Order: sequence, then C-alpha cells, then structure tokens
Amino acid sequence: MAPQICLNQTLADFHDKRATTMPADQLKANVDQRRLLAETADRSLFVKRGDSVQAFTLAEVDEGDLTLDVLLENGPLVLIFFRFAKSPTCNVTLSYYNRYLAPDLARIGATLVGVSPQAPQNLREIKEQQALDFRIATDRNNVLGRRFGILYWLDEPSRRVASGSVAQLEATTEAGKWELPMPAAIVIDRNHTVQFSDVSPDWLVRTEPADIIAAVQDLVDLPAAQQRMQVLV
Repeated sequence: MAPQICLNQTLADFHDKRATTMPADQLKANVDQRRLLAETADRSLFVKRGDSVQAFTLAEVDEGDLTLDVLLENGPLVLIFFRFAKSPTCNVTLSYYNRYLAPDLARIGATLVGVSPQAPQNLREIKEQQALDFRIATDRNNVLGRRFGILYWLDEPSRRVASGSVAQLEATTEAGKWELPMPAAIVIDRNHTVQFSDVSPDWLVRTEPADIIAAVQDLVDLPAAQQRMQVLV
C-alpha cells in the first residue's frame, strides 16, 4: 500500500495543479489574500488551550440545532472550521478528514463537526457530494467564530473576482457579509475547556489529522477526576 500523503502536501499539490488553469486575476487574489492574512492576523485573539467555552448552538444540516452539551454527550468534541461549501481547498480538506480523521475519532469516542457560517441548505451540498460521515453545521452569523477570534473579511480583490458568480452568494454568511472563519481545529473536553487549538490564517495550511487524534487520545486517556482537576487549577 502506498504511504499516506500528508494533508498539507495534498493541498499544496492540489493548488499547484489548479493554479495552472486559474485566471491570472483569481490566482493573484488568492495568493495576496492568504499572504495578507498570514501577515496581519491578530493571533493574540485566537482561541487557545485552557479557554473556557460558553454554551453555544450549531445548526446541523440534517439534525437541526445541536447544543454544546448535546455534542459533548459521548466524549470530547472536535470542531473543524472551514470557509464555505464551494471552496475547493475546503472540499479537499473535509474529504481528507473523512478518510483519515473521522474513523479514528469515532473509534475513541469523540464527536467531529465541520463548521461554517453558511446556511444549512448550502452546506448540505458539501456533506452529500463528499459523502461525509461526520456532522456539518452552521455557525449562525459567525457567533462562535467571532467568540473564538478566528474571523476575517474578504479583501476587495477577492470580492471583485467573485462578483457575478455563484461564489458571490454562497461565500457569504447568513447575514450576507463577506466574513469567514480562518481554518481551525479545536478540541473541547466535557468540562467545556479547550484542550487543543490550531488556527491557520492561510487556508492552504491545515491541521494534520495525527495532531488532532493525539490531542483527543491524550484527553480520553485522562481519568475523569484528573480532567476535573485541570479545570480547577
């Protein structure tokens, strides 16, 4: 069996191939927006390990509203923030996670949810087309993304190349804003505490499944009493 290619190499290879056919203005907007975010993102605002997570509700595309407590019923919660259903890199990433992350998380008793600000009817497409075996949910009006400090606004060149296309409608939030989450992987324990957080302003850089699995496995291996003590310290 051929060795597994890591997610970030898969994304790099995908982008290199896609760049050969992208219109020049779209390619430039893509590269410039990613560079700008990487250079200017305020990382001090990013959600971090040890943060307490207040109650929230996500709208899953098939199940409807799911609260934090419901999502934590069976064990730790893994949130994967992605931008929107028509994003090619998000499609590659979620498909990769479906193959190399979701089965292991299910095996060790963690819940995986992909999160975007798009409305459920738009997100259902990515779940069905990619045949995802994990939940996909809407963060209405970017409430959770804003709380986690991971939002950004599309710059003017990015909006301009999207104008007049399907992306003009579907890349926006339910509130009709060009405000999207940076890619992020966040692990929350049953005490509502963040135990792992990785946020990437550059959407071609994503969290490798092995890092998420290791964080969840370490958490699952901790006795419940020790987890409670961590919250009190």
